[in-house]
Amino acid sequence: MIRPARPTDAEEVVPLIIQAMGKLAKKLTNVEDDEIINRIFKHFFQQEHNQYSYENTLVFEDEGKILGSLNAYNGGKLLQLRQPFLAYLAEHYQANNTDQGTETQSGEFYLDTISVNPNTQGKGIGKQLIKAGMDWAEQLGHHHIGLLVEQNNNRALKLYQNMGFVIQNDKQFMGGLYHHMVFKIK
Repeated sequence: MIRPARPTDAEEVVPLIIQAMGKLAKKLTNVEDDEIINRIFKHFFQQEHNQYSYENTLVFEDEGKILGSLNAYNGGKLLQLRQPFLAYLAEHYQANNTDQGTETQSGEFYLDTISVNPNTQGKGIGKQLIKAGMDWAEQLGHHHIGLLVEQNNNRALKLYQNMGFVIQNDKQFMGGLYHHMVFKIK
């Protein structure tokens, strides 16, 4: 079952968000300690009005266990949604990440993190979450859905292409090279 996330889902969802981000979690927070990174993302997941909030997250749940998550939001609101996160990092960790660039843009519903528990990968959960994200975008009145995929992640690239996403351009973001892919809602 796919449902909107709740603040109480933090223990299960935050590791999925961090897993999807990979090395970007350390780059974005400017923190090396995994426990502190987990604490930061947990704090923001449980809050409203920020990029990593439960408000912007769908979860795939089976028998009471969360097996996957999708974090998404209006790309035009990224800077507004990221601001509380950056202010918190600057205040508590002296991190100054204001020049990191943006991975999305106005006019698209952005699928930020899509993650499935490693023990349940390959069972179509990611595909179901992406489809739910596409439906969510359409319900909100969006006409374009965007996402980034690392250029060397051929498995994810193929999945997105099979779902109708096309490469719009290539983008450098926080030191990595990505394909910016877009799906147009009919």
